[in-house]
Amino acid sequence: MPQDKTIEPRQMANGKLAVLRKHPIFCDLDAEAFEQLGRYAKSATLKRGATIYSKGDPGNSLYVVISGTAKMSISSPDGRSAILNLIGPGEIFGEIALLDGGERTADATANTNCEVFIIDRREFIPFVRSQPALAMKFIELLCARLRWTSDQVEQIILQDLPGRLASAVIRLTERHKATQGGRAIAITQQEISEMVGMSRESINKQLRAWASRNWVRLEHGAIVVLDVAPLQEIAGSGTESD
Repeated sequence: MPQDKTIEPRQMANGKLAVLRKHPIFCDLDAEAFEQLGRYAKSATLKRGATIYSKGDPGNSLYVVISGTAKMSISSPDGRSAILNLIGPGEIFGEIALLDGGERTADATANTNCEVFIIDRREFIPFVRSQPALAMKFIELLCARLRWTSDQVEQIILQDLPGRLASAVIRLTERHKATQGGRAIAITQQEISEMVGMSRESINKQLRAWASRNWVRLEHGAIVVLDVAPLQEIAGSGTESD
């Protein structure tokens, strides 16, 4: 782990532990088991851009985002990069290498200033073995991750730019509640271009076309979805009709 963060004492504020308690995997733990889990969780604060772990590192910890966003990505030797996922508050990451004891499959970076819980594998694996229902929930989580990956592969292979972009925007909006002003997604156009595998210029052109139809509004470092229905239609068909 990098050094540009601070580790808090094990005594966590109830507000932070509530994030852990609300996660679908941990919400059904009895009070005693959850208290035990809380003793394992260490809180860390990371600055934007900090490396959490790199591809190939040993998978010795599970991470839970308390605030901010973490980025899962891969990069090529020539400097190209692809964003696999953005992990927001209340979500976990690092579970694959944690469970199988293998190497990290991607890079994890603090995409914004963020705070995370870190749970050591040496404590977590025995804990899971003592909670059979928890093991089943992790199987469900891994299945959901596989479905996510399959959808991404399908979109890249079969959809054109509008279809890929619409699918990515819809996936991101599913994490945000609708308000009168729409659903705001904190993401740059460069980041979303790395998610869908197209140039930033192409992404900007497409988003501006949608903005002219009042489907989205472009803000600094964010996209606000005003009308999700036409984007769902494009995502469903895989292309945009003229």
